[in-house]
Amino acid sequence: MTTDNIPKIKKSLRLSLFDGASSSVAMGLTQSYITPFALQLNATTFQIGLLTSIPNLSMALSQMIAPNLTERIGSRKGIVLPAVLIDAVMWLPMLLIPFLFKQHGFLFLMIFYTFKTVGGGLAGPAYGSLMADLAWENVRGRYFSRRLMISNACMIAMSFAAMFVMQYYQNIDKQLIGFSILFGGAFVFRLLAAYFVFGMYEPPPRAGSPKPEPVLKMIRHLNDSNLGKFIIVMSLTMFTTNMSGPFFGVYLLRDLKFDYIPYIIITSASGIFSILFQPFWGRRADKSGNVIIIKIATFLMPLVPISWVFSSNIYYLIASQAITAFVWSGMNLASSNFIYDAAKPEHRTQHLAIYNMFVGVAACGGSLLGGFLASHLPPLLGYPLRTLFLVAGLVRIVVVMVGFRQITEVRQVPKVSLMNFFRGKFPKLAAGEPETKDYGFHLMPDFKDEELVDKPEEKQD
Repeated sequence: MTTDNIPKIKKSLRLSLFDGASSSVAMGLTQSYITPFALQLNATTFQIGLLTSIPNLSMALSQMIAPNLTERIGSRKGIVLPAVLIDAVMWLPMLLIPFLFKQHGFLFLMIFYTFKTVGGGLAGPAYGSLMADLAWENVRGRYFSRRLMISNACMIAMSFAAMFVMQYYQNIDKQLIGFSILFGGAFVFRLLAAYFVFGMYEPPPRAGSPKPEPVLKMIRHLNDSNLGKFIIVMSLTMFTTNMSGPFFGVYLLRDLKFDYIPYIIITSASGIFSILFQPFWGRRADKSGNVIIIKIATFLMPLVPISWVFSSNIYYLIASQAITAFVWSGMNLASSNFIYDAAKPEHRTQHLAIYNMFVGVAACGGSLLGGFLASHLPPLLGYPLRTLFLVAGLVRIVVVMVGFRQITEVRQVPKVSLMNFFRGKFPKLAAGEPETKDYGFHLMPDFKDEELVDKPEEKQD
């Protein structure tokens, strides 16, 4: 890209912020209510596990064809837009389940939710590749941390709006109406996200770029590269995460018998804390790379499920969500940026598809195992799900100790001590490197034009 494209790039980065905000509004309206909706349809604990595992498995399998579809269409936006529309439209039959499909409600929920998840999954690799071409490695930390911060703020606001809707329809005979309102709102805002994607600029392929390799061939050699090892270890991490993650809502609503106000306060606390932590991780990702963030996050990750074991006090659970937010705000930012950095531009779509596929299969396996164990484990401090949370945390410890030692940084970044990392003390900028300041709040970080110009990339595969 040249300086002539900078206005288009800045506009597209801004539109991506709006897209992320709109998508997060849809997520905020619904993500905390899929499990309660399934429980209203008389779903069992094992079926709740299926509701996570089957859509994730279907999404994972769809990643096998996502890069080929993108190549055949010849445009990344050409696959992203239809996929996002499928994601949006599937909310309509879901909101009609209580009125048209109540007799077999959970089955229809599974079907429609699976199609929605597959639609969103098909868009992922092409959209990620597009964003990696728009935001270069020296601005990705600041940009994506800002994008995540705005998205989390929108998601939290809508989570509380959804809470008020469900409180208004708290009567058992009217709750299904509340769910339908939330799903209808998600449909509208997901369509709005598609509108913002439509206006984004898609950089053309680099001149002389080689033809991408087939996904299956790249999978066979996955363990031969730094990026491949990262994908494998992240998949194991997501397996352990989904052993317990889908059942936090069940634990709060069914076991602890919380109503929707404390339920939303607890589940939203993680997003609120993430807004605070995101700028912390963003600046450090640009200055010191992504691997140090990944290793810090994974070291703390076992504390996430284990912290749920010891108390059911609402203030304690909110505090445990602060740990969750610190860990996952860093991990989500650094893991996606690591793939953008480590993959060659012509292979990014393929590697993102492989990552999504492996993570989806792992999430499916973890959810199925968690659903099975939840029904067979003995109670711990009164509840079998507490036993599950402890087991999931212990398994994560094994993954952390064995896996992430193999991952190395791909960027040229200065070495800093852990103390200086947390204090934000980094070596001074090299001569000629643009200095960036980002004080106060602006919709976008203050990027210099030279930071948005194409630079030669030498990446590992």
